[in-house]
Amino acid sequence: MTGGADLDRVWTVPNVLSAARLLISFACFVAIERAAWGWALGLFLVAALTDWVDGWWARRFGQVSRLGRIFDPLVDKVLVCGAWALLAARGGASAILPWMAVVVVVRELVVTAVRAEMERTGHDFSAGLSGKLKMVLQCAAVALELAARQWPGVALGDAGLPAAASVAAWAAVATTAWSGIEYLVKAAFMAAGPRG
Repeated sequence: MTGGADLDRVWTVPNVLSAARLLISFACFVAIERAAWGWALGLFLVAALTDWVDGWWARRFGQVSRLGRIFDPLVDKVLVCGAWALLAARGGASAILPWMAVVVVVRELVVTAVRAEMERTGHDFSAGLSGKLKMVLQCAAVALELAARQWPGVALGDAGLPAAASVAAWAAVATTAWSGIEYLVKAAFMAAGPRG
């Protein structure tokens, strides 16, 4: 069981990885803005991988912290929202449409605010299964979109990369909306119930 002092730790490996992911995210955004699609894809994949590694490390070595429970999902949102917004703004034959980016950004802002309030009042508001699936699909959509821009003529199975990116984007938006509703319901039940 994790004690109070352990929960208050700041300089843990997962938190350092989250900080590194934040820096990599900004580098990825610069690459997207410069239409350096190969670089953007590589940086995005590295950033997404650090998200998996820091979560695994925190659980495996008992380095879950209060900061990590807020900082890790916040950095995820910077990475995802920034990539979705920038790709939607680039126009062209993008699978990620502006309204889709708005849905993703609004959901992430609302859930971040709710999570911060729940954590402040002593509730554990860690990501659930729908939130993790949402993150996987959001990342898949961005990765496929970047790959489609880098290699527009490459096929993925029977479909081209742009078609695969479009399917991933629609699936990501649907899961994003669903998980947002689920988190709001969870928060309402937590707020109505006993503190713990």
